[in-house]
Amino acid sequence: MAITLTDAAARRVNSYLEKRGGGLGLRLGVKKTGCSGFAYVVDYADAANPEDVIFEQHGVKVLVSRDHLAFLDGTRVDFVRQGINESFQFHNPNVKDECGCGESFNI
Repeated sequence: MAITLTDAAARRVNSYLEKRGGGLGLRLGVKKTGCSGFAYVVDYADAANPEDVIFEQHGVKVLVSRDHLAFLDGTRVDFVRQGINESFQFHNPNVKDECGCGESFNI
């Protein structure tokens, strides 16, 4: 099981953690929502929970609850800037379908 970060995503996480004055890493999860079933939940983690699995890439820790790991296994997280827009993008091999607006996915 693995979650990977691109260099751009790792730089963004490190930059944000420095700006906010610290933190352990990036917390990644899913929640039931939208027309297709699930959406990604991204937050910054200050501490690990007992149920977390921790991956480290480019010096950045990614924390994922064991309950969410099956939905996210193999996901590559990127950070993309397009014009004035910027966001994390997820390349998840488990996704079978996405809604038209791109806000939710089905596994």
